[in-house]
Amino acid sequence: MSEKISHCNIQPHDYSNVEIVDFTADVQIDDYQAAMQRANQIAEEKLEDYMLLSWYDRDRDFESPQHSSECHENSAIPGYVDYGIYHGACLKIDFEKGRFVFFYASF
Repeated sequence: MSEKISHCNIQPHDYSNVEIVDFTADVQIDDYQAAMQRANQIAEEKLEDYMLLSWYDRDRDFESPQHSSECHENSAIPGYVDYGIYHGACLKIDFEKGRFVFFYASF
């Protein structure tokens, strides 16, 4: 039987080197696939060469990397955010205040 992690060293995240693109409810996005397609277009325009580091789909409550929020159960910082920031994200694209969120790095 595995033990549950009781304490993780979580520090506040720093968005100072991350460009944030927010889309409000005015932009109609039907599902995760449509959001990802639009986010990839934006990343290509802004970064040219890019890599998707992490993402969240609130509709299905899925995140990538999978289980990255396990260490963040009692934290205001979701695991996919922490992963993206600390793995070099320079672009965050957010649809409808967290409905779909994507973190990209440039290479």
